[in-house]
Amino acid sequence: MARTPTAPDPTTPDPAKRPIPPHLWKAAALSGMASYLDAGLIVSISVNLAIYRDTYDMGVWMAGAISAIVTVCIAVGSLVGGRIADLFGRRRVYNWDIFCFAVGALVITLAPDDIVLLIGVLVAGLAAGADLPTSLAVVSDAAPSWARGRLVAFTQVMWMLGIAVAIFLGFVLSTTGMVGARLITGQLALAAVVTWLLRSRLKLSAEPDPEEDRAVGAPAGATVPRGVALRTMWTRAALLPMAATFVFYVTWGLGANTFGQFGTYLLVTVSDASQSLATGINLAFIPIGVLLTLAFVRVADSPWRDRLFYVAAVVQVLAFVVASLTAGALVGMLVFFVLYQLSNPFAGEANYKVWSQLTLPADTRGTTQGFTYALARGIFAVAAFFTPALAEYSAAVLLWSITACMALAAFAGAFIIRVLVPRASGVAPVRAHLKAARA
Repeated sequence: MARTPTAPDPTTPDPAKRPIPPHLWKAAALSGMASYLDAGLIVSISVNLAIYRDTYDMGVWMAGAISAIVTVCIAVGSLVGGRIADLFGRRRVYNWDIFCFAVGALVITLAPDDIVLLIGVLVAGLAAGADLPTSLAVVSDAAPSWARGRLVAFTQVMWMLGIAVAIFLGFVLSTTGMVGARLITGQLALAAVVTWLLRSRLKLSAEPDPEEDRAVGAPAGATVPRGVALRTMWTRAALLPMAATFVFYVTWGLGANTFGQFGTYLLVTVSDASQSLATGINLAFIPIGVLLTLAFVRVADSPWRDRLFYVAAVVQVLAFVVASLTAGALVGMLVFFVLYQLSNPFAGEANYKVWSQLTLPADTRGTTQGFTYALARGIFAVAAFFTPALAEYSAAVLLWSITACMALAAFAGAFIIRVLVPRASGVAPVRAHLKAARA
């Protein structure tokens, strides 16, 4: 006999505020280490590049190659790693790609010359890329629908911490030369080894979600399959959210990646700030970013997540408009940094991570998000190659181009919220509960 669906009980707690069990927070933290190591690797190479150049007597082409290869390898690793995880088991890949990162980071730390350094960058970059979509899929598989937003959003806090630790160590160890450079990358190797040991002992029971099973067309109670055919990526259920989240991530990321890689460079070359002032500005805003990202985690499973996106997206576009109107003048850039840091945590990569896990079919999460990560990172790498030349030609052209990208990202995000999120599993029950509570 079929069961009649029961209406949500308005006296029960809001599902978005239900406490999350500690073992799931542990899983989110260990999965978030992929973001920590990804950000830490990129920033540490950037911080240490001048030291590597002098110590290894590197030519300009080798220095450029190492910088570009980090981004390219992360892109390739995301594409291949996500697919391998869906084929052979996410937990298995989840455990071993972090081990491979530790090996690569150790090679970078102990490299006696630039060739060995390049090999280490290749290994660490590929492993970091592979771990990004895999780790998100693992925590998403283990999370109940009412907690998925908060757990996935927490990985973005780890990403912010990866940046903060690398920049802080670079600042503190700036006078120690190669010893400091080895310590900065050595902490990444140590963090990866500890994460590998903890992940190996992590016990998660991926509880099937009937709502999600129905969303992907699986029978009730079915577990997420392995070895799914690649053609499942091109079904409407996967293609539409994959395209929408990609458009959001790539347009938002062109602006964020430009200021992530060239923020200090633009402050010095365009805004005429000193090196110490430019570095200080970036350091000053990192705690704000971490705190606001934690605030995003608190609302990630509630309607406020998407409501705040609209406000933050407008403020974010306004920030780039100010920078563009002032053509990168120092006062305009200071206003930009304030507005950007206040809005970015609520209209940026954290949204992309949550939306991807909510809207992509469960059986292809690793493959599809790996594909969007890879393609976007490849575009970021190409854009980074031309950014210094474009900034020298016209800072205004560069800044207005980024402003246009941010505006497109706002529209893409609005489409995801209005069209795709309502179809996602777990959203309808939460909204029904809230309506019943207000009745």
